Amino acid sequence: MKHLSPNKRQAGGEYPAGRNVENEAKQPLSPKPQRLLGEGLRNSANAYPDKVAVRLGQTSYTYRELLDSALKVASALQDRGLNRGDRVVIFMDNSWPCIVSIYGVLLAGGVFIVVNPNEKSSKLKFIIENSGTRFLFTDGRLSQIFIPVLQETPLLEQVIISNNADIIQSNETDCLGFDELLALEMHKIPSTHVISSDLAALIYTSGTEGKLKGVMQTHQAMLFSVLSLIEYLRLSFTDVILLVLPISFDYGLYQLLMAVNLGATVVVENSFTYPSSIYKKIKEEHVTVFPGVPSIFAAMLATNRRNKLYFPGVTRVTSTAAHLPVSFIPDLKKMFPNALIYKMYGQTECKRISFLDPEYLELKPASVGKAIPGTEVFILSKEGQPVGCGESGILYVRGPHVMLGYWDDPGLTAEVLKDGLFYGDRVLCTHDSFHMDDDGFLYFEGRSDDMLNIGGFKISIIEVESALYSIPGVVEAAVVGSNDPILGQAIRAYLVVEDGIDLTENQIKRNCLESLGKMMVPKTIVFLDKMPKTHNGKIDKKLLISMV
Repeated sequence: MKHLSPNKRQAGGEYPAGRNVENEAKQPLSPKPQRLLGEGLRNSANAYPDKVAVRLGQTSYTYRELLDSALKVASALQDRGLNRGDRVVIFMDNSWPCIVSIYGVLLAGGVFIVVNPNEKSSKLKFIIENSGTRFLFTDGRLSQIFIPVLQETPLLEQVIISNNADIIQSNETDCLGFDELLALEMHKIPSTHVISSDLAALIYTSGTEGKLKGVMQTHQAMLFSVLSLIEYLRLSFTDVILLVLPISFDYGLYQLLMAVNLGATVVVENSFTYPSSIYKKIKEEHVTVFPGVPSIFAAMLATNRRNKLYFPGVTRVTSTAAHLPVSFIPDLKKMFPNALIYKMYGQTECKRISFLDPEYLELKPASVGKAIPGTEVFILSKEGQPVGCGESGILYVRGPHVMLGYWDDPGLTAEVLKDGLFYGDRVLCTHDSFHMDDDGFLYFEGRSDDMLNIGGFKISIIEVESALYSIPGVVEAAVVGSNDPILGQAIRAYLVVEDGIDLTENQIKRNCLESLGKMMVPKTIVFLDKMPKTHNGKIDKKLLISMV
């Protein structure tokens, strides 16, 4: 059998020799199925060329402009030697160049890696070297972070810089301004031999143990996740999605991917740093979808207690990344009176795992729901045996959205990808503790490091935090373990209390004792003015643990 070289292999959509394209063109055409992630942009630009795709500040960009700019980036990358599967790091804020670069890399046949602009040089350097990246998109304001990396990393061949000013002139590396790149003449429409099982992205996550891992996601896995999310969130092309989460965070990234695939509009902000401006934006931009994390909702609820917030135009509110306390839900319903509120659970390794249908929010308030459409979950004991209803075990996930593995780390991959239920099947072991009720609804008990051993008793951090959040005046709560000479571990709670509320350590303990067993009452209470956060808006428990 004659083997074709990579650049001569036929991929879907190409015409093999002998095919009569002219005759076929006369036949009625059925809609072309979408197989690649970047095709969503092409489809939306064809259907809604003059519709606003992205709104940044006071500037709007149409689908036509997004596609044209992405194609220019793709063409320039191919002209500079980017091949199918080459990795490209995008080290930028939530910005127009960042969004264009993501789709430009996809349309060029590359693999995009979005890195949070708040990361240090050491992490940027690790990701570039670990992934074998030759192309970097970044921003001039980040020069103090990326220039040391350029000097230490010979891998990089091309750096494209937005808002570059004097950076290009002062650095010896082959650099090009982002606007200059867009101004280049496009000699031909970029074409690739990419198929759906090729990589689309590497998403680096540190996980609970702190080691950076590159989650390998293919086009078909990411596209499946996008379509499944759109289905259960009941989204449409008329929606306006507010993005305040970093695009480097997969929860933020998928807001962009969903919007573009639908032909909807995404309103992009850099962060939730200035809440009052975000509240104004929700109303001015007629936002219909508001994705957040529990720390964002905690801040909103604190504001709401002082000055009532009211967003009747929002029709969907989504929460993931951490446990959403049950006590938040009544006030969220008042703030968003016409919104379906979705509690969700997921891992970067498969994007989303479960969601609670909003109609069950009052019936099953503590649940994270059932598996997302087109996937399956099950719970096994540590010995690998099925558990009964109500019994704790480890959650496993199977479906097209499960990652290929961790980039260049087969050992770590083997810890989470296991042999499945059927021959040749591979499933994701989340290493997270769950139980399932008689109706098949999932209940999150804690991640692998969210269980404490107090005198031989297993204590769920989630349960203790939920009790703390139910205390009037508590804005944010985080529970960690500390060493105890008698019990082995003790519970240490960090709290942020609403301004003007006077809560003492004894009052907190008495409140906890009313709803928790004695062993679950925090031994130590620490009051903070502000809770430390990660780049993704989660409470930084690693930092809190280091403070013990």
